[in-house]
Amino acid sequence: MAKLMCLCFIVLTIAVVVSAGGCDGDRQDMIRECGKYQKFPAEPKLAPSDACCAVWQKANIPCLCAGVTKEKEKIWSMEKVGYVANFCKKPFPHGYKCGSYTFPLLA
Repeated sequence: MAKLMCLCFIVLTIAVVVSAGGCDGDRQDMIRECGKYQKFPAEPKLAPSDACCAVWQKANIPCLCAGVTKEKEKIWSMEKVGYVANFCKKPFPHGYKCGSYTFPLLA
């Protein structure tokens, strides 16, 4: 029984480590290619580059959103994040939560 518990603990630990680092590449790509389009101030909103949109199209958005903290929300304008997502044709659905931000209905 103790061996089974130990094995379960090891499997869970590996799963947590893998899922936590599962989108680090996407996060770095997003910062590099889209950072200037998504940071505060909320205005002006600039059309993102093709390279930024390419990152948006392949990114694991649920994984990225799971890593959004209150501290990161002080750096990234979630309104601009939504604008870039819409511009790049991968919009957030109404009510989608990313960190503590809930995306509104698209205008």
